[in-house]
Amino acid sequence: MKHVNDIIKAVMTTEKGTTLQERQNRYMVRVAPAANKIEIRKAVEDLFNVTVLAVNTQNYEGRTKVLRNRRTAKAQDWKRAIVTLKAGDKIDLL
Repeated sequence: MKHVNDIIKAVMTTEKGTTLQERQNRYMVRVAPAANKIEIRKAVEDLFNVTVLAVNTQNYEGRTKVLRNRRTAKAQDWKRAIVTLKAGDKIDLL
């Protein structure tokens, strides 16, 4: 089994993420691209001591940039999970 810190990279604090937190008790978490929904659920529950109801994942491909000398560089691919918590549970970000 992977360690919790290898699965969960960061809790994302974006404008969309804060509206999801306030209105629907959902949190956006940046996770390892190889992690599946079951691993993400267990990691969030262990790390933050909350009850997870659902996990939705989204894969993102890294951007390709053209450098000065016409070479291209590609950023890493990454994955985001939107985690729905039980009513009354909360993740403290600070």
